[in-house]
Amino acid sequence: MTTIRIHELSKTYSDPTTSADSERVRYAINKVFLTVPHGQTCALLGPSGCGKTTLLKVVAGIETSYTGAVFYDDQNINDIHPKNRHIGMVFQNYALYPNFKGLGNLTFSFIIRNAPDAEIEERVRITSEIMGIGFNELLKRKPGYLSGGEQQRLAIGRAIVRNPRVFLFDEPLANLDAKLRSKTRLEIKRLLRQFQITTFYVTHDQDEAIAIADTIAVMREGRIEQIGTYKRLREQPDNLFVAGFVGHPAMNLFTGGTVQSGWLHINEMIMPIPTAYKPYLHDGHKITVGIRPEKTCLVEQVTGTPDGSILNSLVDHIEPDFAKQRQLLHLKTGNQSYITTCPLNTPHKIGDRVDLFLPAEHLYFFNSQTERRIRIK
Repeated sequence: MTTIRIHELSKTYSDPTTSADSERVRYAINKVFLTVPHGQTCALLGPSGCGKTTLLKVVAGIETSYTGAVFYDDQNINDIHPKNRHIGMVFQNYALYPNFKGLGNLTFSFIIRNAPDAEIEERVRITSEIMGIGFNELLKRKPGYLSGGEQQRLAIGRAIVRNPRVFLFDEPLANLDAKLRSKTRLEIKRLLRQFQITTFYVTHDQDEAIAIADTIAVMREGRIEQIGTYKRLREQPDNLFVAGFVGHPAMNLFTGGTVQSGWLHINEMIMPIPTAYKPYLHDGHKITVGIRPEKTCLVEQVTGTPDGSILNSLVDHIEPDFAKQRQLLHLKTGNQSYITTCPLNTPHKIGDRVDLFLPAEHLYFFNSQTERRIRIK
């Protein structure tokens, strides 16, 4: 097993859309530090263009123009050729050889290095057993005669047959339909648990990251914003980006707030500042307030006399969530939009006026300028 350590990794590219020389350079990866312990899976999660795949290509050796270093345990692999890095890589578009049958796709790397026939046969046999019922049938057909799910299964088998030290998955389920994606996700998780091979898994799908990864690294514009379990990222976000990106639905964020005399003024909204935060917030501070939708509730559902704020809201849209037996109410107050959850049978319609309760104990406060979360001791 192998621990992967990425040390101060940066990669730039030239942006032809800018005119000034000082602005031509853009960061695809910007000073990334990341360690994945042996046998664990780390999901690289973020929006399109944030540098996830570029980081994966650096680890694979496909991208070579960068600064910093990549280590397998204590071995710097910067100068090791990709074919000698013992990597099993699965691409979004499968990257199968179209003129080879499935068997040829599995054995090609062995053939070009003149591996003995006995070794090839044994590796194919072991891989077929691991991949399960029906895999042998895929070896008899060319990729063009396989469905998307079958091609992906073959691509995963090709990665396994190499007996890799590291797995790299680049959005491997993006081209599959929802049902097949769920099934294949379970197969991948089973394989990773069985092999305990150190793995990078690139995705923009939070469900995949939750199901497959031990830890998640949230990326934005080439940087890693935060690393942790999904529970920690969701409950203890370091900044506004992580708070607004992680979660289904995402955290409600009320922007444009200013502290005045112990109150937070956000356009038409005026909210009391919870006692615990008062030592950290002073007049003039620019603040964004966050709260998870499921932590809010309609006033008629409040029991007791908890500390918090009440917002008079307009129902702008209603979204049923039958899987969780709830509905999402999309609400508005002035130019602020936010969401609350309530049971499916709650009788509301678009255009209704409702009062929403925000419990003080579930509020997050962020510095609007630095975007960092304000932490209390």
